[in-house]
Amino acid sequence: MSNLARIFIPLMFLLLVASTGWAQFDSTRLHREESGHGMSEMRFDATGIVMNANSHELPRDCAELAGDVEFTVQVGKTYATDFPGTVFGMSQHEYRVTPCSRVTITLVNEDEVRHQWMLHGLPRYLYSQGMFHLEAAGGQSQSGSFIVPSDDQTYLVHCDMTQHMEKGMKGQLIAGSGSGNLWSIPGVSQEFRQQQRFSLLGVSIVASMAVMSFLVLLYLGTSNPNS
Repeated sequence: MSNLARIFIPLMFLLLVASTGWAQFDSTRLHREESGHGMSEMRFDATGIVMNANSHELPRDCAELAGDVEFTVQVGKTYATDFPGTVFGMSQHEYRVTPCSRVTITLVNEDEVRHQWMLHGLPRYLYSQGMFHLEAAGGQSQSGSFIVPSDDQTYLVHCDMTQHMEKGMKGQLIAGSGSGNLWSIPGVSQEFRQQQRFSLLGVSIVASMAVMSFLVLLYLGTSNPNS
């Protein structure tokens, strides 16, 4: 057997195995089993990604589905204009639901860059890494559902693209009475932080004026020793 044949035959065998496996794989819909429970769903194509969608598997602490809640969330630079210091924003930064509800999010991206709507803190036995994830390419939209557990909890919502959360794309989803507001949520806890900054600014101004007054008096006293 020639050296070329020794290389060519194994290569063809590997290509055959790979092509057979790929034929069984749907690139737009991937299901993964999480710890013997329901299937977490992932869909991806040129328009974006839906990860860990779950419309039917109840969390362990939910005896039944409490109901359905739907939110349509527009995202982009337009929604940052009401919050100085931000670049990107959401049409809604806070979401309230009943525990054990099925929540459906439709993310509408009005920018040219990609944006995400990610929620953290879900049970890991049902949602990989404890999160639900939507990502929409510029000008595109994505929809997906998840079911929250029965406890009163405040969940972090944000865009995980580089610096997008720091630039304004941050929110919270409150199940039941929640577990308190998260820090720096535009339109929710941002006002408190602004008031805090204004208070610190006032203290700084008063302190600066006091120092300036002292320096002026010191200068006058040294320049006029007979006074």
